[in-house]
Parts: sequence; structure tokens; C-alpha cells
Amino acid sequence: MSANTKRKANPQEERKVSNNGALYRFSSLNPQTTRFEFGGPWGASALLLVMPLLTLHFAYECDGIHSCTFFPELGQMHWTFENLIDYQAILAYLAWVAYLIALFHLLPGKSVEGTTLRTGKRLRYKLNGLKTFYTTLGLCAGVVITFGHSPFLFIPRHFLGIVFASILFSFVVGFLLYAKSFGSQALLALPGNSGNMVYDYFIGRELNPRLGDLDLKCFSELRPGLIGWALINFSFACQQYEVMGRVTNSMILVNLFELWYVFDAIYNEPAILSTMDITSDGFGWMLVCADYSWVPLNYTLHTRYLAVYPNDLGAVAMAAILTLHLGSYYVFRAANSQKHQFRHNPESADVQGLKYLQTQSGSKLLISGYWGVARHINYLADWTMSFAWSLPCGFGGLCPYFYPIYFAFLLLHREGRDHEKCHAKYGKDWEKYCKIVKWRILPGIY
Repeated sequence: MSANTKRKANPQEERKVSNNGALYRFSSLNPQTTRFEFGGPWGASALLLVMPLLTLHFAYECDGIHSCTFFPELGQMHWTFENLIDYQAILAYLAWVAYLIALFHLLPGKSVEGTTLRTGKRLRYKLNGLKTFYTTLGLCAGVVITFGHSPFLFIPRHFLGIVFASILFSFVVGFLLYAKSFGSQALLALPGNSGNMVYDYFIGRELNPRLGDLDLKCFSELRPGLIGWALINFSFACQQYEVMGRVTNSMILVNLFELWYVFDAIYNEPAILSTMDITSDGFGWMLVCADYSWVPLNYTLHTRYLAVYPNDLGAVAMAAILTLHLGSYYVFRAANSQKHQFRHNPESADVQGLKYLQTQSGSKLLISGYWGVARHINYLADWTMSFAWSLPCGFGGLCPYFYPIYFAFLLLHREGRDHEKCHAKYGKDWEKYCKIVKWRILPGIY
């Protein structure tokens, strides 16, 4: 073919979008992904299998009846169609999602602009997660006052069915999102346009899929997973009360710790608009599974374990665990607040005197305060806080320590992705920054 021969136009590539008078070709806005994450198509395929199976394993083994073992005993697994397909659980799960969507539309919320997209546009987001959280707490309190704790026993009694419903939901919604991403003028996520169906389905193709004013990714980031997490925790406290006639101090402690963590995340809902999940990642099976299945159904292992193995803590243990949690939370919140103030309110007295590295891109990188200790000191505090949720369970088994073990790998992977992203963005300035702030997460070690 000669150099003058014109390649046949691809409608997806030749389509143009206008923004403030400028025209952008979608071929430049949606370049093909050339670098895989999570082990590429093979890694994505493995996670598509392992994550649901692991969630099912923990649901079956730690449901208030079985022994809460960490490692699967294949010969003793008895998953059948009858015990996985629970139509009451499926209806309850879909009703839960519908309830959250209804509250999004019915409750007032603040309209906030997100970060600038590759098109030059900034999307607007309706944020009313905190009102949804308060409404749910109020309704739960009303149910307890009116009917007692019994209605919440539905969750422990149908837990395996709820888990399976969440897995089915994740696969179906993931497929619908993948199909939608081929629609007109869809802005794709840079990591999710490889052309490999399995990988793109897993990682997510479209950056900001929406249904009207409902941004599906932003909506899903906090509400179903975190509020569901708190609700399931409370239901297993009710299960313990049903069996024992009381609730142990360890169960109360874990419920309060994790409820506060949920509240803190939702209270700071605007902060998610600048996270990698919102700005960079597509919305595909990975995030759907995390938000609708993995988080609410695996992060509740502590309370599920305590429902099977109740544990009464002594005064010294209570004090030590409280100290660990409060200290970790203080560093976690103070570090995040310091960076937020520095970015959005640099004249604040709280950040005056902080040293920073001026980059050629115009950004300023903090090199003192909390962020002079390690590049992700907030990750370290977040991780140590997770131990305060596991320690009330005692040391009778490994199952309650699944979260800090998994979370360590998650944070290491997230830090690695962030490092590569920042290196690509800042170049030599990032290399200079890394020489100044040497430690990534754990000072003196990593």
C-alpha cells in the first residue's frame, strides 16, 4: 500500500466532540491501552474467578454456624444451587440498591464540580451521601424501636444468598457497563481501552458512565459498600444478642470503630472526586464488584466472627485497642486534612510554613509535615487502624485478620500505581521529590 493511500476511516476514531469551540478527535481522546495492569488479561481472568469464590468461601464458612476457617477445605464445601439461589435474598438485595438510588434522587444534595477531563470539561456531581447515611441510620433506629432486633436477623439467616446475589449483580452490571461503553461519544478510561474484551470488561472502559444526573461510579463509590458494611455489622450484633441475650464489648467496639470509619468517609464525600478511582479508572466489573460485593460482604468478617466466637475484652486490652485506633485515626485524618488544606486553602494558618517542591507542571508537592515523613503516610495510618478492628476478635483464628492482610497488598499496589502515574506526570521533578521524601509508606523500611 502506497504512502498516499488513505486508510479507511473508523467511525469511532473520526467522531468529534466540541468543547468551548474546540474540536477533539476521539482517536486522540481515547488512545488504545498499551500497558496492562493487574497482570493483564490472565490476571483479570484470575481475579474474575478468585474474588467471587473467596467471598463465597468466607460467607459459607463464617455465617454464624460454621467455624470461620481462613483456608478453604475443598472436601467440606457443599455449595449447591439450592443454597446459593435464595430468591428472598435476591429481592432484598435489589431492593437495597433501589432504595439507595431512590434516596439519591429524593434527598437534596450539593452540586460540586469534578476535576478537568481530557476534553476540557468538568462534570458536576450531586453529593448527598451523608444525608443517605443519616436517613438509613434513622430508619434502622425506627425499626429497632418499633419491632426490636428481629428484622435484622434476615441478613445473617440469608447471608450466603445475599453474597451470591451481589456476585450475580456485579457480573450483570459489569456486562451492561461494558456494552454501554461502545455508545456515542463515550469518554474511555486510559487503562481500559486495550481491545481485549476480558481485560476491558474487568478494568472498565467508560470513565464516567451516567444515567441522567446519576454518575454511576461516584454513586457506587461510598453508598452501597460502606453503608452496607455498617448495616451488616449491626445485623450480626443483633445475631449475637439473639443467641447470647447480650452483646459483648468486643462486638460493640468493632461496630463503633467501623461505623465511625464509614461516617468519616461519607462525611468527606467531596474528596473522592480527586481520587484515582474517579479521575482515572473506568467503571467496570472490578469497581462494581468492590463496591457492591467485596467491601460490604468481606469487610464484615470481624462482626461475623464475633457472632460465632464472642469475646469479652479486659480493661487493659480495651485501652490498648482504643489507643491504637484513636492514634491511627488521628494521623490518618490529620495527614489527609493537611494535604487538602494545602491544595485548596494554601493561605490557611494550618499549612503556613510547610515546605514544598514546585514542579514544572505548576503543581506543588509537599515535602514537610506529615508528607515529609513518607509519601503515603496516610496509608500507614489506615493500615494500622485496620488492626484495631481485628484485635477485639482475639487470636483464635486467622479469619478476622483477613482484612489487614489483604489491605496491605491493596495499599502496596495502589502506591505503586500512584508512583507510576506521578512519575509520568512530573518526570524529573518526581525523581527529585523521591530523593527528598525517600520513604514510600513505612519510614525506615519501605
